[in-house]
Amino acid sequence: MAATDSPARTSDAITGFESTFADELTPLTVEWRGADVPDPQLLVVNDQLAASLGIDPATLRSDDGVAILAGAAVPADGRPVATAYSGHQFGGYAPLLGDGRALLLGELLDTEGHRVDLQLKGSGPTPFSRGGDGFAVVGPMLREYLISEAMHALGVPTTRSLSVVATGRGVHRDGVEPGAVLARVASSHLRVGTFEFAARNGDILQPLADYAIARHYPDLTDLPTTGAGNRYAKLLERVVERQARLVAQWMLVGFVHGVMNTDNTTISGETIDYGPCAFIDAFDPAAVFSSIDHGGRYAFGNQPAVLKWNLARFAETLLGPISPTPDDAIAIATATLSTFDGLYEQHLNEGLSAKLGLADAFVDHALIDDLLGLMAEHRADWTGTFRALADELRGRTAPLDQLLPRELSAPWLARWRETLARHGRDDGATADAMDRVNPLYIPRNHMVDAALRAAHEGDLAPFEELLDVVTHPFDRRVDWVKYTAPASDEFTSAFQTFCGT
Repeated sequence: MAATDSPARTSDAITGFESTFADELTPLTVEWRGADVPDPQLLVVNDQLAASLGIDPATLRSDDGVAILAGAAVPADGRPVATAYSGHQFGGYAPLLGDGRALLLGELLDTEGHRVDLQLKGSGPTPFSRGGDGFAVVGPMLREYLISEAMHALGVPTTRSLSVVATGRGVHRDGVEPGAVLARVASSHLRVGTFEFAARNGDILQPLADYAIARHYPDLTDLPTTGAGNRYAKLLERVVERQARLVAQWMLVGFVHGVMNTDNTTISGETIDYGPCAFIDAFDPAAVFSSIDHGGRYAFGNQPAVLKWNLARFAETLLGPISPTPDDAIAIATATLSTFDGLYEQHLNEGLSAKLGLADAFVDHALIDDLLGLMAEHRADWTGTFRALADELRGRTAPLDQLLPRELSAPWLARWRETLARHGRDDGATADAMDRVNPLYIPRNHMVDAALRAAHEGDLAPFEELLDVVTHPFDRRVDWVKYTAPASDEFTSAFQTFCGT
């Protein structure tokens, strides 16, 4: 497929681009350019992230900078491409997906020497659009910006957002909505789906695996390509470990991804694609918010099992590189996948122990399980409960009493306090430590919904305030108290999230 023939404006407002992915893995790319942008207007820009990329934020606010961020101009040293990948979507295999509305502008080296991708999302149709228009609209792009930056502030590995530009183009969804382009930064956009595509399309698989190793796990590059402990077997081990840790972090903050397809599972271990995502208020393992997840495949409590299933699909793509003997390759991959449950439980239990003030201490699993049972039975707020437990240690009982009946929580609290005492934990110091790992503010669904509705009408002030709140998730401020309250049952029962495509 050839690049579009439309003329391209070039700009040196952002420089320093490299294109190692497109250069080394050309069969996985199509050179392309973004669509024309009628009236680009910068809605939000991430000054801190820009500085970390060595970019002057003022440059991004210039006409040339906005043009690049909107896809209307091509960086003078850039080589924009749309990338090919496959994917299992809700369990069904799609042999060709690819960047249907995204362009990889290229790679930049940040101020610490790390290579990152800069990608545009919503920049127009590509050869992978499959009949779609390739555009995006303001609400979903601001949503990804807000939640990805909140996840970063929470310490969860994630792609990040550099900017959102309104294009001045009307995009047909449920009626005509204002178009927008998100600029996304990622360690890479390599996905399980990238490997699924490569495994079924010629000789590109091993070069792709070598590229992924060099980019994300460079300490493996000196390992042999064959034999016991070869680099491809170790690549599988590393990705399994990173993804086990990632999904545990999702569970610890109450995050529901909503569309855990294999094309949304990264090789780097970063969270990617914030379409129908949400955060739980009441603790409910069966919570589903995505409008397209009719069977609850990607429910909150199903996420670890789904992630393991996705990793099995990744393992299948690596069987050939792992060993030319199928039985040996299957045995190695199976053994590696069997470690996922233990790794996930380890990361989850370590995180829950820290949330209970018992970091680095053994906690009886029954203590954790019984608390979760109480929370599920009474639909206690996930985020609020752990902050209320810290208040409990400070002698403030009212916050917890609003979440759990005292007559039911008292026996558990006695066991918890006895455990803290046994490990020599001071109440005040423990409460402070808990506050450092338990967020006070998350992107609560009703607050996100209200902010995006206002933005749709042209008022960005609620979005900007919410962004400030969720990027300071542990810092208590009196004027932010409304952001700690869960949504009403009426809102939650009717709330759905959408992919925004």
